[in-house]
Amino acid sequence: MVKLIEVAEVIRSKNSGPYELTLDIIFRDHDIFQKVWARKVFTKESIAELYGIEPSTVLRVIPFPPAKAIKINLQRPIPSGDLGETDVYGAQQHAPLLDMKFTL
Repeated sequence: MVKLIEVAEVIRSKNSGPYELTLDIIFRDHDIFQKVWARKVFTKESIAELYGIEPSTVLRVIPFPPAKAIKINLQRPIPSGDLGETDVYGAQQHAPLLDMKFTL
């Protein structure tokens, strides 16, 4: 088992408009990126399970090989800036990824 933080150079979250969040994972090298993508570590279902949300709220899981990155778009549970929303910039939403473990 390997932890994501051991193989990723960048793990972050940010706004992707008022109704979506983006999770970015940028790997340390292309070989690791290719292995992770080939093993289907990041799917709508795996992200939904990790975040405790419905798979339908995981909108996209997009590989971007030139940057050795995977981008994940999530539907925000509450629009950015709306009453009850606690992370207007979406900058704290990557935390569940920090403890993620998987097999290469």
